[in-house]
Amino acid sequence: MKELKGKVAVITGGAGGIGRAMAERFGEEGMKLVIADLKQDALDTAVAELVDLGYEAIGVRTDVSKLESVEALREATLAAFGAVHVLCNNAGVASGAKGKIWEHETNDWGFAFSVHVYGVINGINAFVPTMLAQGDECHIVNTTSSNGGFAPIASSATYATCKAACVTISECLWGQLHAIDAKIGVSVLFPTGKTKGILNTGIWAASERPPEFPADHEINTTSAMAGWMKAMEDAGTPVEFTPLSEVADTVVEGLYADRFWMVEEGRFEDTVRARTDIILNREHPNYA
Repeated sequence: MKELKGKVAVITGGAGGIGRAMAERFGEEGMKLVIADLKQDALDTAVAELVDLGYEAIGVRTDVSKLESVEALREATLAAFGAVHVLCNNAGVASGAKGKIWEHETNDWGFAFSVHVYGVINGINAFVPTMLAQGDECHIVNTTSSNGGFAPIASSATYATCKAACVTISECLWGQLHAIDAKIGVSVLFPTGKTKGILNTGIWAASERPPEFPADHEINTTSAMAGWMKAMEDAGTPVEFTPLSEVADTVVEGLYADRFWMVEEGRFEDTVRARTDIILNREHPNYA
């Protein structure tokens, strides 16, 4: 995009983590902000903080797994600001799946897909027709992960599968919009920054299940980060954190450059080459 100042950005999962960092960074660029999140208290706090910083922002409680809720988000955006220019499909959850794939419950998959995959689909269905009708320069950013996009981690099958689907949806969307010469860019965000480290996004703890996806097993809602950090420290591996502001910088830079792959240069080249070699050599996918 040539200009962000004065444009309208909608961010799902915007009350915390990467979404909150993007909102503040967009505000610095002079954008008008629509923050969508399922947690009303966190949403109210985030909007109040953004307004205190001098940014024009509203909050809309949204369940991205339901199309009617995302359509209501679109209508609230248009009522407040009259247009939408950037959509960040960023909402995410930890499904709480336990064990191996064959031990996962159907509802583990259903819950993960409802947010990570249908959340993106619903965002596209609700907002793309409006963007096309506007005829303005617009952009869609879908948050994905190297876990699924480049090399899936075997221990997180539901998450990796959803994120791989998100990449493919984004590629198809870009191709179809490009074929009709639409003024809508598409990006997949692999959250990275210049500082290599762990992203403390808030997704580490299993999310509360909606009633349509009840769990038959006990859900551990305690953050897995503490355990992982201890394991790294015990192994002598330094624990570093990537500031979420650096991820937001990657997004803004990618918007101005109309970059499909939003990823910090030098982060995943070796991983991509390794996976490509595995495919070309018809080897087994021995990912960690």
